[in-house]
Amino acid sequence: MKKNLRVWRWAVLTLFVFTGCDFSDDDPQPDKNPYFVSATSLNTAPKAALQIYATAAGFSNFVSFINYDVEFFRIVYNTTYKGSPIQASGLLCIPKNTPAPPALISAQHGTIFEDDDAPSAFPEGFSGFELFGAVGYITAIPDYIGYGVSKDIVHPYYDETHTALAVVDMLKAVRFYLDRENIATNDNLFLVGYSEGGYATLAAQKEIEANQSHDLDLTAVAAGAGGYDITTMLNTIATVPTYAEPSFLPLILHGYNVTYGWNRPYTDFFQAPYAAKIPGLLDGTKDREEINRELTTSMAALFNPTFYANLRNPSGELVLKQAVANNSLLDWVPRAPTRLYHGTNDEAVFYQTSVTTYNQFRAAGATNVTLIPIPGGMHRTSIEPMFLDALPWIQSLNK
Repeated sequence: MKKNLRVWRWAVLTLFVFTGCDFSDDDPQPDKNPYFVSATSLNTAPKAALQIYATAAGFSNFVSFINYDVEFFRIVYNTTYKGSPIQASGLLCIPKNTPAPPALISAQHGTIFEDDDAPSAFPEGFSGFELFGAVGYITAIPDYIGYGVSKDIVHPYYDETHTALAVVDMLKAVRFYLDRENIATNDNLFLVGYSEGGYATLAAQKEIEANQSHDLDLTAVAAGAGGYDITTMLNTIATVPTYAEPSFLPLILHGYNVTYGWNRPYTDFFQAPYAAKIPGLLDGTKDREEINRELTTSMAALFNPTFYANLRNPSGELVLKQAVANNSLLDWVPRAPTRLYHGTNDEAVFYQTSVTTYNQFRAAGATNVTLIPIPGGMHRTSIEPMFLDALPWIQSLNK
């Protein structure tokens, strides 16, 4: 996908109107918001350019839904990291000339490694969720902590609290900005996300529904292929001989190691020659394919033998396993209508994680949750089928 995008990018850029105007909140205002920092207009993309982007990115079946030009803004907002205030960023997509006030969608992107893949780096970065703006929805796409303006922080990958607040705090900043600029919405709010973004979507839903003080009312939620049950993911990886996406493993172990202050060396987790490679692989200049090639799909060859044995030992690596359990999203009951999408042949985030999560929700009393399998779908091939099913559903609820 990335290769196709790079081939098309310069042709598409000629269709964009670049502005670079900054609308900051630096001056004191009576209605100053504690979350909003600034909004910078990046460009306006005509629908023809977005149709080209959609095709190049593997969303050709989505092209017929693209009806609007879109103006893109980089949003900088306040959030917290390890209890301290920081600034984070994301992309805001505002469709032009919609016939009625649009709904607001918070869209959560999948796992990224390169700094340039942050949504706020658009058009260099492209997650696919920008297309919801072209359909006619005001769409907020958080970079997450560790990308965009917060790229100097180690990304707290699959950490529930930081993930949820990165989404929720951006929504608060975006709502303030829309109100201040007199950009009307119809008060419907949807969450949608895929892969890490599926996890981020449910984490944000859990946070919003647990805390009325956020003043966010969800209309519906669509989450795809997220590792909601991280315990099952880790247990499976520890028992299968190979794992197709080894790049995900240093990302989560490094993220937990820094976020929770364990200060363990890479050699605790990985064996030579891979342990020495990890810092360079996670420096923000390499994509997933490059990192995968530098690692190995063999778990016995990748992991430190003691660490690998302890993963399979019920009494081993208890601190890590407790962190994984704490961040698994199984201990709540979704209230808003929620759809869980997952390819049945997903090699990166195992289908069983969604099955376990769905069953747990239903057993706990959830009545508005639906599991939608994508037959034969793999991790990279299931996002478009999810979009094509979720969009009509969202439209049916957008009243």
